[in-house]
Amino acid sequence: MWLKNLLPLLLWSSPLLQSAISNPVILGQRASVTTESQGLQDIVTWDEYSFLVRGERIVFFFGEFHPFRLPSPDLWLDVLQKVKALGYNGVSFYVNWALLEGEPGVFRADGVFALEPFFEAASEAGIYLLARPGSYINAEVAGGGFPGWLSHVDGTFRTNATGFLEATDLYMKRVGELIAKAQITEGGPVILVQPENEYTNPAGNITFPNSDYFQYVIDQIRAAGIVVPTISNDASPKGIFSPDSAIVTTHVDVYGHDSYPLGFNCEQPYNWTDNRLPTNFWTLHEQQSSSTPYSIIEFQGGSFDPWGGYGFDNCATLTNEQFERIFYKNDISFRVTMLNLYMTYGGTNWGNLGHPLGYTSYDYGAPISEDRAVLRAKYSEAKLIANFLKVTPAYITSIPMNYTNGSFASTSDIAVTPLIGNGTDADIYVVRHAAYNSMTSTPYALSVSSSAGNITIPQLKTLSDHLTLNGRDSKIHVVDYSLGNKKLLYSSAEVFTWQQYSKETVLVLYGGENETHEFAVTASQCKLRSGHPSAVTIATQDQYDVVQWQVTPDAGVVQCGDLTIHLLWRNDAYNWWVLELPASAPVSNYSLPTKTNVIINGGYLMRTARLEGGNLYLTGDINTTTTISVAGSPSFNKIYFNGKDVGTSPATLVYIKPQLNIPILSKATWSKLTWASMNSLPEIESTYSDELWTIANKTSTVNQFRPTTPQVLYASDYGYHSGSLLYRGHFSTPAGSTSLNLSLLTQGGHAYGYSVWLNSTNILQYPGISTSQNHNVTIPLSSLTPSTNYIVTILIDHLGLTENFNPGNDTMREPRGLLSYNLTTTTTSIPITWKLTGNLNGEHYIDKTRGPLNEGGMFFERQGYHLPSAPLTNTSVFPSQNDSPLAGFSGPGLRFYATTFPLDLQTPEYDIPLAFVFTNSSTTTSNGSRPTAFRAQLYINGFQFGKYVNHIGPQTVFPVPEGVLNYHGLNYVGVSLWNLEDDDSDVRVKLDGFELRTSSAPVMSGRGREVRLSYVLPRDGWSRRQGAY
Repeated sequence: MWLKNLLPLLLWSSPLLQSAISNPVILGQRASVTTESQGLQDIVTWDEYSFLVRGERIVFFFGEFHPFRLPSPDLWLDVLQKVKALGYNGVSFYVNWALLEGEPGVFRADGVFALEPFFEAASEAGIYLLARPGSYINAEVAGGGFPGWLSHVDGTFRTNATGFLEATDLYMKRVGELIAKAQITEGGPVILVQPENEYTNPAGNITFPNSDYFQYVIDQIRAAGIVVPTISNDASPKGIFSPDSAIVTTHVDVYGHDSYPLGFNCEQPYNWTDNRLPTNFWTLHEQQSSSTPYSIIEFQGGSFDPWGGYGFDNCATLTNEQFERIFYKNDISFRVTMLNLYMTYGGTNWGNLGHPLGYTSYDYGAPISEDRAVLRAKYSEAKLIANFLKVTPAYITSIPMNYTNGSFASTSDIAVTPLIGNGTDADIYVVRHAAYNSMTSTPYALSVSSSAGNITIPQLKTLSDHLTLNGRDSKIHVVDYSLGNKKLLYSSAEVFTWQQYSKETVLVLYGGENETHEFAVTASQCKLRSGHPSAVTIATQDQYDVVQWQVTPDAGVVQCGDLTIHLLWRNDAYNWWVLELPASAPVSNYSLPTKTNVIINGGYLMRTARLEGGNLYLTGDINTTTTISVAGSPSFNKIYFNGKDVGTSPATLVYIKPQLNIPILSKATWSKLTWASMNSLPEIESTYSDELWTIANKTSTVNQFRPTTPQVLYASDYGYHSGSLLYRGHFSTPAGSTSLNLSLLTQGGHAYGYSVWLNSTNILQYPGISTSQNHNVTIPLSSLTPSTNYIVTILIDHLGLTENFNPGNDTMREPRGLLSYNLTTTTTSIPITWKLTGNLNGEHYIDKTRGPLNEGGMFFERQGYHLPSAPLTNTSVFPSQNDSPLAGFSGPGLRFYATTFPLDLQTPEYDIPLAFVFTNSSTTTSNGSRPTAFRAQLYINGFQFGKYVNHIGPQTVFPVPEGVLNYHGLNYVGVSLWNLEDDDSDVRVKLDGFELRTSSAPVMSGRGREVRLSYVLPRDGWSRRQGAY
């Protein structure tokens, strides 16, 4: 059908389109459908068009979510249901090796690091999973997911070097076995697995691509019992390890790639650079992997933000609903049938797990914000797009054409990419501005071929003689679009969803405000059932009813026989939901195209629907009193919402504000709490002993960054990989010398800082800047006593190990801590004996509950005083009582403050997101031009949930989830303050404001389950640590 009907259009088609039609290889024009399963399993199969699950074609529309970034397992279902409510059917997730094998040779995956609860939540939500265990993951985590101890393993990373491969074996075996048990073949949610990650851009003198290495990773996966298809993610489309590639001997089952077209600069979120919209992805796919479904494993869903950046609200704006309309529909123009949006929920880089270029929040500007709210318009826009694909099976086997300017549209300012129906299927036209970032509102008409002949849309001229594409918008027009036993001849308005029921078919269309749209159906005496008559015109032409309508905020309904068509303003469509009804096992809550949907209008969030006993049971959340209407469903009697009978449709859902029993919402009430504090820098006191510290006595290292000192000083070589680091250097002044020069080179990651003391005198404060990860300085030491012992103490902030993005570069080995030193007279170098420490016991870390990265080397951390049940009233430990961080202190140093407070909140009936907020308005220097230089860390019940750097920023709000916070009992909060102002500064380092408040409005929630604590007392609280120093 499609080629015959398209031929008349060639009279007006561009040469580009004519060339495309004459080249069936580029177009992917194939008639045969051959599924492949590699003989390992037959539940998840694929061909050149799409994946199939249990024999049904399906578009995989996934969102990225990392459970390790939300250390409250009982909230994982909440996030997954919010993903499912978008119309997505899957989630891609990383597993972070560094968190599971922080101690070499010991694999721990329990508590907040357990995978089984995540798999169970995915099954309950009906979410398929793409497992991405690495071993390398990047992911903006410290070391890219490599554990710190790997830095002292010999062998180039991400190659077939024996030392590296053997180091990965235990982790890949154990995590692979966990994933294997959760595969769809075992009744679980895992349907795909990705070996390695973004293995694309090599550096250094290595074999690349290394088939032996990649095959080793695949073999690790298969040996662990994983049988689902393997899929890759090139960082950009290069075809590496594609099953169609002839240049390698190793192949994945399905090839995929990533794309972040707008990059990661959130400074000017409305400034879209020219030529950033991909236009050649389909051509590249046909060249690189034409035998597999076109798959984008990471497409931009937000952006990370660096220290000193512009905040994630800016990143959300950069990738807002306009971005989604243009870029995601552009992906659709390439017939992508596996699309994963990175991130859909970002979470938090708690406990030092983040990379050095980012701060605590990993909100990412994603559709679901860090505190799990779904208030961003981009959440709702993504829902419209995903649901269209869900109900458009013709899309899967359509034939993508090259885009053209002026061939289908009446103006060359509009670009149109057709996806032509294969056989009798629908044709789909993706429309955008030729200049993708245009802000212009452009009128146009669309000329298409249909089963009724050639048509120019709009046909009617009553309300308008043209369509309109507003700036930074894109639309999907459909022709010969199937609605079950009915057909939509065409529609310029976009399809949100449709469903055929026993007595009617329901179709939901939408458009932008004040746009004019038109659709046509087989003549069936279409009538306006509701809406403004002046905004809708209906005429019969050539056996079709043609309906032209102007989009207004007031919805309209047109009835065409037993076809009910809802006409919505796009912003109103944001409030509509499509919920799948459960099916019998083994499908259950998982998505398949043949499942029946319920269509709901209204509510902040609709989670689930089921029919039982003749009634419709819905779960969801509301943030205000609202009315919900069931626009489409199998027949039912009553509606039950969150278990309560609310009558029939439409039903009013009454919102009752919760009693927020949060006793510490303001600075005034914080200051009234009983705080205790302690000096956390006893290391500079003359009585302090470092006898138990690690001696820096290694004379060699496998690190390619070669030391320039007689002994290796790199922290990771001695087992300290995260948090703060301390060094103590012992030396004696030569006889007759009263002055020396001390040169130091330190490195801690971008935005790090450090302080230096000679005995108990501060001699250097380096507050840090966002763009530097190291610092070289020479400090003159004067007024020294000859032939006298001195100690240099250095406190360094360690902001995470560098990622290892480029295979062969081994940047994860970039050392942290003190790299080199030189102590000299005018003629002689003076030796220094160095000792160092980080977290207590280093790789043999103490706190198994919060993991290997949560603690650093500060005194209070080594002693465990950041943990609940610490001895706050013991004045020998906390000598300062009633001393809060709101009062602070003067002079260089480090103090730790702690207190307790109760919570008693109405959960799970309400979801009440909370955040700690830091404010500070004080400035320093004589003209007050610079914010006060200090660093703070936030500990909630022992979990480090915030690193606040006052003079760099940008983060001031630190969401903390229920589970880490005890919503029904006592909470322990600790705050460290590190003054980085000079010794002669009279600035008092303090928090001008420190509040606990709701980060988003509380919602009455249908999530249903109690959130258990992520820790257990007394097991996970403070007890005296043996060997602590």
